[in-house]
Amino acid sequence: MIAAEPKSVAPAQLVARFLASRGVTRVFGLQGGHIQPVWDVVAQLGIPIVDVRHEAAAVHMAHAHAELTGELGVALVTAGPGVTNTVTAIANASSARVPLLLVAGCAPRPQTNMGPLQEMPHVAVMAPVTRYARTCRVAEAVPRELDEAVARACGDGGEPGPSYIEFPTDVLREPVATQLVLEDFFASHPAREFAPDDASVAAAVEALWSARRPVVITGRGARDAGPELIRLLDALGAVYLDTQESRGVVPDDHPATVSSLRGTVMNEADLVVTVGRKLDYQLGYGSPAVFPNARFVRIADTAPELIDNRRGDPEVYGTPKLALAAILAAAGSRRAAVDAQWTAELSRRHRERSASYGARLAMAPSGADGRMHPNRIFAAIRGVAPAGAIAIADGGDILSFARLGLTNRTYLDSGSFGCLGVGVPFAVAAALAHPERGVICVSGDGAFGFNAMEIDTAVRHGAKAVFIIANNAAWNIERHDQDVNYGGRIVGTELAYSDYAALGRALGAYGERVTDPGELEGALKRALANAPAVLDVVVTRDAISSDSGKGLGFVPAYQPLNAWDVAERRRRGEHVEE
Repeated sequence: MIAAEPKSVAPAQLVARFLASRGVTRVFGLQGGHIQPVWDVVAQLGIPIVDVRHEAAAVHMAHAHAELTGELGVALVTAGPGVTNTVTAIANASSARVPLLLVAGCAPRPQTNMGPLQEMPHVAVMAPVTRYARTCRVAEAVPRELDEAVARACGDGGEPGPSYIEFPTDVLREPVATQLVLEDFFASHPAREFAPDDASVAAAVEALWSARRPVVITGRGARDAGPELIRLLDALGAVYLDTQESRGVVPDDHPATVSSLRGTVMNEADLVVTVGRKLDYQLGYGSPAVFPNARFVRIADTAPELIDNRRGDPEVYGTPKLALAAILAAAGSRRAAVDAQWTAELSRRHRERSASYGARLAMAPSGADGRMHPNRIFAAIRGVAPAGAIAIADGGDILSFARLGLTNRTYLDSGSFGCLGVGVPFAVAAALAHPERGVICVSGDGAFGFNAMEIDTAVRHGAKAVFIIANNAAWNIERHDQDVNYGGRIVGTELAYSDYAALGRALGAYGERVTDPGELEGALKRALANAPAVLDVVVTRDAISSDSGKGLGFVPAYQPLNAWDVAERRRRGEHVEE
């Protein structure tokens, strides 16, 4: 006898089934009563749940999972503080334009506006930092609402970024007649791609192949366009600058790469080609004060990466890999007008500077306090890290050293939002997604404190990452700002030289404290062999990072860095003292 098909299904089952149908392989979250119906069915379906110690960490982990796997990142949280605890992490994912779905519970409909447990206007809170924020109050609409939320998160028809959807707990339990469940909403859909118009392609070819000193700068939108990007660089003879959004799209050893000469290139280029990259503070907003000689060509498939701050002439609107392929096809065998002497000299200087910098890491002098320079950490990583290791950097001052010191092709950091505390959760997610590759996270001691308890999560879930804490007992970029610009009044920027290795051991991880730079490589080898592991590396406060020295902590009026700010003031006709 054939069993009769169920006449109804619970919406919680629809949520779990939807996630499985969209290829979700791991969910991150913190359990609570409002979301328990979904949590239970997700577990029954066999989708692993990584339970964390704070909801923000769940979103950070979902963020890193999405970045490193190409899958949708998913986090599950309960109502009230469960939702509000995620706001900063969601804002960070929004800034990074990461496809992420945050699923939450909320008070049952009959208790609305009566003062129920953990009630608050979640949607109003989440709306400014998401692409979609909704309460699904109709049980049969669950698949449809989820489909729209995921489509928006993945950038269908707009910019990708996090979506938020919540379900009243009674909705999750209300039976839905099976004939009302439309299968259309469970099917996955490939990302939409579209080619640019012929006129903008022709104009781009004319601009690029006529330029003498072209530079290509990439961002998030270029990640799927690596082969086309390399073909363009080879055909055009342009130089190339990556950003942390697109690290690894072009190999570091490609002859076009001149990342150690950013300031020179930005000052001298006569054409700047942005591919899927906003002109944010890291690029001086595209200002003529920072790019005094440049015309811009913008290539992107979303408006924020196409038209912000500086308009392109032309602007090529299309999927970046298709746009680059169209430009190459239209150019054919045309010979570029690039100044080969300029590009060759930049390439030579970059190779020399990069080699010299790498050689100096292991010789970085200790501070007046006798403690080691943080660059010794990166010398050890270069010497010991396995090929293909994933690198994570988290912090303020230490991030300035890490961007140069970490040369791993797969790399994540605090991002353009400057979101401290991402290191430990990013590394946990990375180690779970790619257990075979090795994961090394370098955090400042201040940043580590945000999510230090997630070492417990790493231990419980077997996330074999190595967490290196650069411990200078300070929020050092701000401490330096106070010392230099505020009369040496050091207030609220000093910490203790706490023993973070002991904390790691208390949570079940391997832990060592390192004070002698000569012991770093051996300690890192042991940490990799016994991960998850915490290395507490005591470093000097006397090492002034480039970001600190250039004024990033001071926050100048017009530009993020002092030199750019001076140039901006002069452009505005202000008198600037030499």
